Amino acid sequence: MQDQRNQGRARLRLDHEQAVVADSVIAEDAAAQDTVFVCASCGAALAGPLKRLPAVPEPPYYEWWEAEEMGPLPATVPSGCYAIETEPYGPPLVVAEVPEPAMPRHGTYFNVHGQPLVSQGPRGNIVINPDDARGLELRHASAACCGATPDGGMNQLCACGTLVATLSSDCCLPYELHLSPGHVRALPFQHPSPDLSA
Repeated sequence: MQDQRNQGRARLRLDHEQAVVADSVIAEDAAAQDTVFVCASCGAALAGPLKRLPAVPEPPYYEWWEAEEMGPLPATVPSGCYAIETEPYGPPLVVAEVPEPAMPRHGTYFNVHGQPLVSQGPRGNIVINPDDARGLELRHASAACCGATPDGGMNQLCACGTLVATLSSDCCLPYELHLSPGHVRALPFQHPSPDLSA
């Protein structure tokens, strides 16, 4: 029985490694051109065309507590760009051995017993500037004072009713939109050729 479990784990690890290799090849191809992200359910364009960044940037420093009006911070990702999140993001949040940021670019979270929490959510989210999104509707999944948080999972609906992304827009959190790689597709965008006859 233990041998079967070990074989099953090895098979899952191999499948995961093959998927990562395939994803990296796709990412290298996509890095050379602009990309449009569409809903995997209905094909509606959700964002794009966007250029890929080599990594998710650090969010700009902003003293949100000094702001005259509460609202989203400056966006982590510049408009017209996207990046792939390599770390776990979103729920589930599980107890950690030592305090550390619960998610990339977030602070430390604690449960009701004072234990630190970290994300074991999915990796590979496509992080974009929320202002570049098209046709998404907010569906609150967790409480926040003046925006959305990723704590409750995906909170952005495509027009077809499919949850496709997670918005982080509360006043003290990074301003980011995480498209779910399992719910969107990346399509290459071909810029029109310049008309040289003019």
